[in-house]
Amino acid sequence: MSDKKSKLASGSIIILLGSILLRLGGFIYRFILSRLLTTTGYGIVGLTLPFQNALIIGASGGVPPAIAKYVSEYKAVDNKEMVHQIIITGMKVMILMAIIASVLMFLISDTIAIGMWNKPEVALPLKLVAVIVPFSVIVGALRGVFQGFYQMTNIFYTKLVEQVFTIIFATILVILGWYAAGAVLGTALGFLMAAIGSYYMYKKDIKDQYLNAEFEPITFRQELDIIIQIFKFSIPVVIAGVAEIFLYDTSTFFIGMFLATSFAGFYTNASAIARLPLMLANSISTSVLPATSEASSLEDKELLKLYIHQSYRYTTVTTLPMSAIIMVYSLPIMALLFGSDYTPGSTALSILVAGMFFFAIYLIASSMCQGLGKPQFPMYALILGTIINAVCSSTLIPLYSIEGAAISTTIATFTLMVITLVELTRISKVHIPYNDITKMFFATVIMVLVMFIIPKTFLGMIVGAIIGCIVYIAIILLLKAIKSDDVVFIEHIFNKTGPLKKHLLKIVERMKVYLDESN
Repeated sequence: MSDKKSKLASGSIIILLGSILLRLGGFIYRFILSRLLTTTGYGIVGLTLPFQNALIIGASGGVPPAIAKYVSEYKAVDNKEMVHQIIITGMKVMILMAIIASVLMFLISDTIAIGMWNKPEVALPLKLVAVIVPFSVIVGALRGVFQGFYQMTNIFYTKLVEQVFTIIFATILVILGWYAAGAVLGTALGFLMAAIGSYYMYKKDIKDQYLNAEFEPITFRQELDIIIQIFKFSIPVVIAGVAEIFLYDTSTFFIGMFLATSFAGFYTNASAIARLPLMLANSISTSVLPATSEASSLEDKELLKLYIHQSYRYTTVTTLPMSAIIMVYSLPIMALLFGSDYTPGSTALSILVAGMFFFAIYLIASSMCQGLGKPQFPMYALILGTIINAVCSSTLIPLYSIEGAAISTTIATFTLMVITLVELTRISKVHIPYNDITKMFFATVIMVLVMFIIPKTFLGMIVGAIIGCIVYIAIILLLKAIKSDDVVFIEHIFNKTGPLKKHLLKIVERMKVYLDESN
């Protein structure tokens, strides 16, 4: 059982470390652009982001996960012909959908920029979004292949290549005078380089080593059957993916309608910082899905309860203090990362980070629902949250500016969190560990009160965060809000700290001893 207790922690940490590195690249991109462009120019980039994200997911059609699923299944029985055909057919489907999405984006760009937003300067960048989609879906398809072959390192490399070249090309083009359009075109060129790199890795690691035979072409009817097979799996995935993008970015769309372009830049950066706690939730949610699926298939109620309770505690104990630090020090954080011109987004950030905490809990509950064989309900909840966000945004943004956008998203994420938790409790028969979660909230409140006393300067933020975290850890240990088994999660993090590992692990051992003696 001890191995099973640490399974969730170890899997989560591996994913988390990769997420942190890639998230850092995203902040470098924003850091550079926010200083090269005016607030209005960066706002134009922010207005294009929802369309970039939605089109990439929509054009992919959820096909990459389907490719991964069927490639892994056919590879397991060494059916090379079907592995080859799934890849070829999946790629054809994605390229066709990408062409349709690109043409559609190009045609509606003027309608959105001029007709709906009355911002003609956004028209060209929106048109350039159409250039991103074909390259991005090729990369997405090959990432699906890598996932099917369990080559996770290659997936990381493709994302790294995409980020590095996006930063390089966007920076060069903006400096050369392409302004916001250069930033969007830089993203397209980043995906182009990632597509080239992905194909090189595919040829070297898969095609030349595994799919190196000649395969007979199949009939149109056989290929149509494969397309239907792919779409049956991918449609719920793409609906959930697009709904999630809409949940994040609906407010940005209404900001474009009701406010000046610069406000989109303020909100885009606030949203990026507010999502930082989601790195922790995403890493845990990725690991908890197969874990709960395993416990369910074994009909092991105690193991299922262990995984569910661990997931809630891991997520809450880490994301709560992180969210609290961002909420209290939103002003110096915005100034430090993006410059003083972007500090008008700090109040929205303080509100929005609460909404992202609610979304973090939703992610965990959603993954557990999927692991228990009930993937539809989280999708319905996400769609409902998107509708709530749209209604609230259209009402609150004209009244309260970008703070209204943050309130709208927070209301939406709180709603979908609550209804998903209720559904998970119903199907799993496992309740939230209310006592432990309440103690963590109490510790966070004390932490916030301590940090509020310290000045909201750069130095004050560093000192306040350190003191606040010490107070938080002391209180959750004193109240026994975590269990000795949960310390494994912290131990896995400290194991990756290099020269600090030796000293930090001593702290972990003392925590274990204290918790064991207290029980």
